[in-house]
Amino acid sequence: MHMPQNRNPNMKYLATLLLVLVTILGSVINGYDCKIVQFIFGDSLSDVGNNEYLPRSLAKANLPWYGIDFGNGLPNGRFTNGRTVSDIIGDALGLPRPPAFMDPNLDEDTIMNSGVNYASGGGGILNETGGYFIQRLCFDKQIELFKGTQEMIARKIGKNESRKFFEQSRYVVALGSNDFINNYLMPVLHGLGVRKLMVFGLGPMGCIPLQRVLSTSGNCQDKTNKLAKHFNEATDKMIAELSTELPGVSYRFGDAFDVVNDVISNPYRYGFTNSDSPCCSFGQIRPALTCVPASTLCKDRSKYVFWDEYHPSDSANQIIAKELIKKFKFTRVNQDDSNAGAPSPAPAAVSPVAEGPSADAPSAHN
Repeated sequence: MHMPQNRNPNMKYLATLLLVLVTILGSVINGYDCKIVQFIFGDSLSDVGNNEYLPRSLAKANLPWYGIDFGNGLPNGRFTNGRTVSDIIGDALGLPRPPAFMDPNLDEDTIMNSGVNYASGGGGILNETGGYFIQRLCFDKQIELFKGTQEMIARKIGKNESRKFFEQSRYVVALGSNDFINNYLMPVLHGLGVRKLMVFGLGPMGCIPLQRVLSTSGNCQDKTNKLAKHFNEATDKMIAELSTELPGVSYRFGDAFDVVNDVISNPYRYGFTNSDSPCCSFGQIRPALTCVPASTLCKDRSKYVFWDEYHPSDSANQIIAKELIKKFKFTRVNQDDSNAGAPSPAPAAVSPVAEGPSADAPSAHN
């Protein structure tokens, strides 16, 4: 895939935070009552289990304590203790939670009723991003799988109706951090029948615990955050240009940097006591990179902005999702859908294992 010509040349030096949340506008097609569903593309910020079906992948969330505050409290493929931002936004909009594409039970009826999640931990825009994870679904692969999904639906309801089905889609983009942290890249935004697109920008990735612990001061890495801001400015301009150049499209860019930065910079305002350290850590060993059964959990997970070195906690995701819903004026689309099949957060956020003596000490560096 290639970028349109005459784009800002600095874009190839920037990294992106993409999760693609595709909202299909409902209609009745050849007797099928097509509810509004989601197609999600992204990385570990939105993976709901695809990597669990990749046998050689080193990027998996299949160990305790991942998923501890979600449903039955067991690992479910999400790289956090609870819900992702897309889970929460989708629930608020009345959208069904789409299953992982790699789920062996996925079929056409499931796709038309629930959508699909293609997100893969370690994946990125560049094919080489996350190569040290051995196996993951890069963005090109996710798009390839989406094409296959379109072909599958075309066989189910016919090409003409399938084309209408996808041309009526609304697309919201907000994909993970791997390219940003590990590679520079050229984002690719031109999708199969995309007419209505919302792109979420990068957050302050220089403030995640991993970036802080790798700095000499323990503070946010300003250089990394400046790259994120630069990317957001350039992408905003590009999206505006695409909106004027491509006929019949409505493309919008949603800069989420300030929302996330405010949560990190002013945690007490949002009910947090710690915004610079992971809730799940391996004693004094930093960075621990992942959460494992032998890790120590903070006493109260609801007070931590970050779950591990990379990923926000369920509580932080809830705050971020709420602010994005308010900022972009999202409204409920499936009024009669109670999301009865969507697991709720587990009832307790108190650690089941012993925590260190200063696990919940107030901390709000920025």
